[in-house]
Amino acid sequence: MIGILVFPNFQLLDAAGPIAAFEIAGRLAGAPASIKVIAAEPGEIASSSGVALLARGLRSIAGLETLIVAGGQGVRAAASCPRILAFVRKAAQRGCRVASVCSGAYVLAEAGILDGRHATTHWRHTQHFLASYPQIKLAPDRIFARDGNIWSSAGISAGIDLALAMIIEDHGEAVAQAAARQLVLYHRRGGGQSQFSSLLELKAPTGRFAPLLSWAREHLDQALTVERLAEHAGMSARHFTRAFIAETGATPSKAIERLRVEVARQRVQGSSEAIELIAQSAGFRDPERMRRAFIRSFGQPPQALRRAARAG
Repeated sequence: MIGILVFPNFQLLDAAGPIAAFEIAGRLAGAPASIKVIAAEPGEIASSSGVALLARGLRSIAGLETLIVAGGQGVRAAASCPRILAFVRKAAQRGCRVASVCSGAYVLAEAGILDGRHATTHWRHTQHFLASYPQIKLAPDRIFARDGNIWSSAGISAGIDLALAMIIEDHGEAVAQAAARQLVLYHRRGGGQSQFSSLLELKAPTGRFAPLLSWAREHLDQALTVERLAEHAGMSARHFTRAFIAETGATPSKAIERLRVEVARQRVQGSSEAIELIAQSAGFRDPERMRRAFIRSFGQPPQALRRAARAG
């Protein structure tokens, strides 16, 4: 059984996205999914849009195998509800697959089940989440993260990506791909793909690290280690890393990778220069490293982007 945990003022798509993905996958696999919406108090639970879902109470749920906690405007109240926290904690302790969508990560964090684990959440919450839960290994620019039986995902639509990853585990790659096509998704994103909003921020940085990133963009062919970036910023490596993540929502290494990817993408799509030469000048050193970075960022290798640009 799959349980979708909601609360007053939850984000509707945080719940509806995974529900649709599991429903379609179950039908395609010939094993219809048993999906229940649950809440601390049974009855109609209104989302932030005003649209309500009919939820069962926590005590009425038995045989739960997957629990997905929605996010939304009401998450702070949910994250301070002892009944919800106890329910989530007990589900994790039983080995249930427990996940959060967007700010639902706050519920998992308050329940204590993210302590010492890798997790992610919406990029807008990065700074507050890092300050509130230093014991959690936040990966601020991932679409979703998994650490054992605990999963977490970024904003809203990333809940569908998380559900599709679970569907692979339950029904295999073929069913997940078919479900993605049914959902009319351009491609199924892997967990390591960057949150697009963070990419936009780094392309036009305006904060205190703007000069550093502008300098780095002009020196992409060099070894831009965390130590060298910190030295250029006049900070210790440890302090620099935490401050950089808090402001940009990405680690320094991820930021540099994105700058390299963006410069390389422009040259891949706008010229007939050899992929090997582009990889070297953008700082990737070899084409395979650049190929993996392109797939993380765009879901496609450089050659596919070049073919699409020429076809266009």
